[in-house]
Amino acid sequence: MPSFRATIQITGLRPGHAPEEVMDMAVAAVGSAHVVEANQLDIVAGVPRITVRFMVEASEYDAENQFARNAAVSMAHGVNEVATTGALRTFRRSAGKWLSL
Repeated sequence: MPSFRATIQITGLRPGHAPEEVMDMAVAAVGSAHVVEANQLDIVAGVPRITVRFMVEASEYDAENQFARNAAVSMAHGVNEVATTGALRTFRRSAGKWLSL
């Protein structure tokens, strides 16, 4: 099964939500349709960024990429319920490198 990752910048929390809810929401959104391999929080240039790595069921190459893009959009919608966000990016693992979709 091909491996993908989605990253999104977190620019703030919505009132009434705890920081840990952001990652929980991201993992739940992606995990509802795909196997989540890992997740992490990084600070890049002073801005928090979460990454969720996941697998998509093997099929046709373009379809796999579309499933991954859809998962990233679902993640963004879920995270936006508890936080304000910035840039969303999706990557595919290929020959040991992460390639932007």
